[in-house]
Amino acid sequence: MRLDKLLANMGYGSRKDVKALIKKKKVTVNGEVTRDTAYQLNPEKDAAAVNGEIVPYQKDIYLMMNKPQGYVSATVDDRDKTVIDLLQPAYQIFNPFPAGRLDKDTEGLLLITSDGDLAHQLTSPKKNVEKTYYAKIRGRVTEEDKQNFADGIVLDDGYKAKPATLAILQRGELSEVEITVTEGKFHQVKRMVKAAGKKVVYLKRIRMGNLHLDGSLKTGEYRELTDSEVDMLRNGENKADS
Repeated sequence: MRLDKLLANMGYGSRKDVKALIKKKKVTVNGEVTRDTAYQLNPEKDAAAVNGEIVPYQKDIYLMMNKPQGYVSATVDDRDKTVIDLLQPAYQIFNPFPAGRLDKDTEGLLLITSDGDLAHQLTSPKKNVEKTYYAKIRGRVTEEDKQNFADGIVLDDGYKAKPATLAILQRGELSEVEITVTEGKFHQVKRMVKAAGKKVVYLKRIRMGNLHLDGSLKTGEYRELTDSEVDMLRNGENKADS
């Protein structure tokens, strides 16, 4: 990695700013002053320092967010605020993005990362990673609905959804359920419920693979994943516990 790119990525200013630091002999690599802005170093082995302070290196970030309503799952948007807008600048410098998406009015678990390989692993339809949602539904949910979900309910455009699990928590005019799907079609959960003749009035994702939403996170809050959580996701342990 180029030295100026490393320093810029780690928050020491723009590429122009860090080039000025290097030219002023404020930067060392392995204890030696360098004025070569294009110096190639291995950030996992070589030690860069600015004004005598070692530059901490982190290749990627992994954040669990409890997404609030009103924000879109994107990096930029012309009309709405994005989930990236909720992040501190120290995280934004990694150019992170949401792994998968939640609708603007949907809350809950959202993984934000700069690791493209992991994001692909979690969102590829071929991986069948399970996502579980808690939903409040207007209308009484029945055992027939459970079976239809399990068989693969047909959506409004004729597409037959993959088999899904519908767990009934409370029946009534306003029912409470948990729905587990393995695909991510546009407005999928809402459309599945609509196909059953009912309407979602509140939706919150609570699980993605074996990663569960941290109950201590208020809406809009986020935290870094632990090393064990990252390893679990990276190693493909993304199916529901048996």
